Amino acid sequence: MLVEEFKVPAERGLQILAAREGLLTDLSFYFILYSLLFSSQVCIGIIVMLIIHNYWFLYIPYFTWLYFDWRTPEQGGRRSNWVRNWTVWKYFKDYFPIHLIKTQDLDPSHNYIFGFHPHGVLVAGAFGNFCTNYSDFKELFPGFTAYLHVLPFWFRCPLFREYLMSSGPVSVSKKSVSYVLSKDGGGNISVIVLGGAEESLDAHPGKFTLFIRQRKGFVKIALTQGAYLVPVFSFGENELFKQISNPEGSWLRTVQEKLQKIMGFALPLFHARGVFQYNFGLMPYRKAIHTVVGRPIPVRQTLHPTLEQIEELHQTYMEELRKLFEEHKVKYGISEHETLIFK
Repeated sequence: MLVEEFKVPAERGLQILAAREGLLTDLSFYFILYSLLFSSQVCIGIIVMLIIHNYWFLYIPYFTWLYFDWRTPEQGGRRSNWVRNWTVWKYFKDYFPIHLIKTQDLDPSHNYIFGFHPHGVLVAGAFGNFCTNYSDFKELFPGFTAYLHVLPFWFRCPLFREYLMSSGPVSVSKKSVSYVLSKDGGGNISVIVLGGAEESLDAHPGKFTLFIRQRKGFVKIALTQGAYLVPVFSFGENELFKQISNPEGSWLRTVQEKLQKIMGFALPLFHARGVFQYNFGLMPYRKAIHTVVGRPIPVRQTLHPTLEQIEELHQTYMEELRKLFEEHKVKYGISEHETLIFK
């Protein structure tokens, strides 16, 4: 009789296990998110403490090594499969979840630039798909190596730069992109979030505003290196957070834009859900992200492209990006009348 009272129906047992798995995923994601956001401050604090307490035998060798290693983020970085295989990245991917969709095979004898859109607040789709070993990237694109290019600012922080590089990101500088795309043999992909920090300020749910009209540097590099261009749209990226209203011309947007120019990165005022409740917090909403890789645009190498050639290829890229969005938007829950806004 006592045994019978403690029996749990199979369905209820599965619900309990699912709830525990969900909580583990939430807590793991919370750790990942804030380790990325605040570990740079922690690393700076460690360096300051070493200097204050005069642990010269630790910081002098490190700074000496750092002097000689300073250009590594512009020379392909230093990824670690051990770090990319950490189980926490699996929870990161499964939290939303994140999916990678291929629309066409790519030729591994060529190098490519993936133009990633939109930036969103977190750029979760770009990180989850191209900086961990838990995405379907290797299965979908065998023979390729992807390099996610991020702001050079993040590689100027001692210790943190090692943590960041270990998962695969490299600098978004011209030298860095050219280094990846000039590798012989092909099979290299530069993933560039073209809208940049400015676009994150327009990352509101239901909005599809892309800062692309004035972004032409990637087109010039594609021409000079002969790299094929591929538009990539990450459906769901803008749905992860809500932002405080900041329309162009508002005092908040003006302050954000001024800070962006000073610091080099934007500060969107976002909120979403908490860990143990869903009303308010800094955890992103669990919205599925579908990162769709479009058709490649062939590019003939032109060492000294003219302004007309750059403009023509840029227009072709924007047309292909719009086609990609239009072909897949309904499939991922976007109304038929919604369209992209190019700024």
